Amino acid sequence: MPAIFRACVRARTVLKPVNPILQAQAPRVLVSRLSTTTSTASPGALQRAKKYARYGGYFCLSSVFGVLAIGAGIFVHDAFTYSDKHVDRVPISPLALHPETGGPKNLPVVRVLIDDDDDEEMKKLAEKPRLVVVGGGWGAMGILQTLHPGDYHVTVISSETFTTFTPLLPSAAVGTVQVRSLIEPIRKIIARLRGHFIQAKAIDLVMSERLIEVEYTMSNGQKQNIYVPYDKLVIAVGSSSSTHGVPGLDHCFQLKSIADAQAIRRRIMDNFELASLPTTSPEERKRLLSFVICGGGPTGVETAAEIYDFCQEDIMNYYPKICREEVSIHVIQSREHILNTYSEAISNYAEQKFKRDNVNLITSARVGAVNPEYVLYTTRGADGKTQQHSIPTNFVLWSTGIAMNPFTQRVSNLLPNQVHKKAIEVDAHLRVKGAPLGDVYAIGDCSTIETSIVSHFMDLVDEADQDKNGKIDFGEWEFMVQRIKQKIPMAGDHLVEGPQAKGLFEMYDSDADNSLSLNELVHLLQEIGNKITSLPATAQVASQQGKYIGKKLHKLARSQDTLQANDLPVTTDEAVSGPFRYLHLGSLAYIGNAAVFDLGGYSLMGGLAAMYAWRSIYWNEQVSARTRALLMIDWVIRGIWGRDLSRL
Repeated sequence: MPAIFRACVRARTVLKPVNPILQAQAPRVLVSRLSTTTSTASPGALQRAKKYARYGGYFCLSSVFGVLAIGAGIFVHDAFTYSDKHVDRVPISPLALHPETGGPKNLPVVRVLIDDDDDEEMKKLAEKPRLVVVGGGWGAMGILQTLHPGDYHVTVISSETFTTFTPLLPSAAVGTVQVRSLIEPIRKIIARLRGHFIQAKAIDLVMSERLIEVEYTMSNGQKQNIYVPYDKLVIAVGSSSSTHGVPGLDHCFQLKSIADAQAIRRRIMDNFELASLPTTSPEERKRLLSFVICGGGPTGVETAAEIYDFCQEDIMNYYPKICREEVSIHVIQSREHILNTYSEAISNYAEQKFKRDNVNLITSARVGAVNPEYVLYTTRGADGKTQQHSIPTNFVLWSTGIAMNPFTQRVSNLLPNQVHKKAIEVDAHLRVKGAPLGDVYAIGDCSTIETSIVSHFMDLVDEADQDKNGKIDFGEWEFMVQRIKQKIPMAGDHLVEGPQAKGLFEMYDSDADNSLSLNELVHLLQEIGNKITSLPATAQVASQQGKYIGKKLHKLARSQDTLQANDLPVTTDEAVSGPFRYLHLGSLAYIGNAAVFDLGGYSLMGGLAAMYAWRSIYWNEQVSARTRALLMIDWVIRGIWGRDLSRL
């Protein structure tokens, strides 16, 4: 401290005395310099401040204007929507109120509907051919979206009053989206066609009289049956889950409808609420928080992923931490890999993702039985012996394969040439085999396109054997190939042309006489038929088939008017449309904040970017702008506030 003091003293003695005049002028010079600096800097700062204020004002004014515009729009909409409408003296045909009875069971035959006489347009439509669509799924919506108003007197028969966007049912099962965002009333969809809707369940078919028997429930709970007449019938009733002979499936959930998603959501919430009680034992808590999914297809994989996301994003934040720790998710798959219909790269990626998420994948396993408190399954050990295992659980989802529903089974039993065990067999024009030609069609999961070429053997030989010698030479074989492609388009991938066709022909010409005998031809056609695979039971197939039928029926309706005006015979399907050809647009699946795409020869796998691409595709596939808006709102709400944890 003294050293510092001495240094300061020496510094003061060295300094020269300041001129009093300069000392007096110094403050004025400093002030002038400061004012000069301020004057040079202030214009830029003021300009920036004005710029920010201007844009801020624009933003505030535009926001106010936007709110006022939206409010004015809502006001105008309400002013025109909530106007008084009076309906007096509505004309109703007596046959609509008191239908005649008929058919094999002498039931009421609904030939006239209550709203057939509502206006002049409805009266004209009542004279059109009757098109009856049974079902309200993807196939039915494809028809209704492609038909033109005025083509037919359209009637839709469905046990549900709405259509459901089924690919997002796993999301609805855990509250990621609300069930209301996945449904659209059928009456709103058919309003464009001035169509009719009957809430009932189809149970029988009388093809000879063109009557379909349906069953509905009266207000007192009793069942009532009626006949609905048709000129053209489209069966699009979907399928049910295959049981594979496993006992105890009444203890399982399925995921095919809105009711299934709601039931699953209630069970999941009940399990977590019970698991959070202090009186619940550790063993019971583990059983309650064990979720078993039987089936490693898209539905099973997406459900497992949604349950995992639900636990990570909501259970972790709002329930005791032990509830998240004790959660276990098990996927039992009979094949070696999950998503086995996708590319190998996608299957491996999904399996690695589940492995990181501690989702227990049990492959090459068979479910033996389902009990109220556990699931039994079997695997093969390294020694080849069967080993039985059990998983304690209070939640089992069954999602393995499809089977006929009762109405599909009834239609199949009515026709002697229907031998398929899982679906109604149809031809390349989606007409039911064995039914009157052009009267009954079947699309979607309830149908399968024929793949047997041998069933057309005699017709093909009669058409191709031009010299009638009982043999098919190479020129006749080339003609037969074209006819096979017309009858069974899916065989085209296995029927080569050009130089390769000669090699295939010679391969089965065992006696080398440059011709195929009937036995050699049968053997060749059998080998080709065995290579043809049926189309998958997916929403994409059903939608394309529905749009194909809708476009074809429109062409038939237009040609029918022209032919009738000129007294010409009614045309056939082949005259207005080619056979149905499926175009695979790719498959996709959600695997938990990630998604996978199988686009034929190209596979796409990724995290959030792929997930948003997955969402974009499903958002675009919605049937109406209303469901698109609701779906977008649901995703925003989940992202900001999380899922709804209420049990409804």
